Amino acid sequence: MGAISFFYTWGILLQVLALVHFARRRPDTYWVWVILIGGGLGAFIYLLVEAVPDLGLLGGTFQRYSHRGRIRELEVMVLDNPAPGNYEELGDLYTEQRNFARAKECYDRSISARTDSADPFYRRALCEIELGDMKSAVGDLERVYKMDPKHDFQRAAGLLADAYARTGQVEKAEALFREVAATSTISETQYHYARFLLEQGRAEEARQWAQRILNKKATLPRYLQRRERPWFRRAEALLKQTGQPAR
Repeated sequence: MGAISFFYTWGILLQVLALVHFARRRPDTYWVWVILIGGGLGAFIYLLVEAVPDLGLLGGTFQRYSHRGRIRELEVMVLDNPAPGNYEELGDLYTEQRNFARAKECYDRSISARTDSADPFYRRALCEIELGDMKSAVGDLERVYKMDPKHDFQRAAGLLADAYARTGQVEKAEALFREVAATSTISETQYHYARFLLEQGRAEEARQWAQRILNKKATLPRYLQRRERPWFRRAEALLKQTGQPAR
């Protein structure tokens, strides 16, 4: 009886852990039935297939902790040596910490009239987007696009198109979305374009672009599917808004 009780207890614990992970990561729905019907064994299989690969994502968490010492070091360093490179590195570290307001301040300090690299403007724009300052983001992204239209594998151009849309510059957004979407396969850009089309009352076109995102499930390797899940969920939600579920 002791052994049975032991395995039963661990089975329940594994099910709880599996359900918590499922609620946070939202993989395919059939896993719920595997966990509930399969008991401890089903939960163990789920954790082995879905949760163990996620352990690699913890590296980013530990990295953020390790960066805190470097941030303190740079904060002291810039007092004596306010070089653009030091502020840019500090901005990158604050961005990883998701302290976007402080990161933007650092990028402001790193950018000067002689800055000829697109990256500091791009990274500052990412902070501005997170802070909801779309007008400033447009200015920075326009500069990036002028310097390098394909910066960050065309993500910068896609974000500029979305920034145009979110600041009411519909014609500019339409033209740039068409240009970027013709060659870009980034789900983020495709989703923003689908959302833009839906807002313009072009539901059928929006459905087509949202479905393109979901079609990737059949071809992407599992590790990439995990990264794309947030965009899959957004695409599914957008399809529901158009009145047509995902195929």
